Amino acid sequence: MTLAKTIQHLRKQAGMTQVEFSARVGVGLRFVRDLEQGKPSVRLDKVNQVLDFLGHHLEIISNHGRKNITSSES
Repeated sequence: MTLAKTIQHLRKQAGMTQVEFSARVGVGLRFVRDLEQGKPSVRLDKVNQVLDFLGHHLEIISNHGRKNITSSES
């Protein structure tokens, strides 16, 4: 599940509309809509604010040891 769909699912699970959610979190309605639609240019600080409100966080996991093959390496 994508981050966008996960956040949308968690919001709906909490029983909030986008309008209610944006007001309670303290972010704009347009931001919530863009976030849930997967817009790639949303602000990370606001994403973290939303996730914190929902009791979640982002985590960076290293993939050292894996070799990523790109088309330019072929």
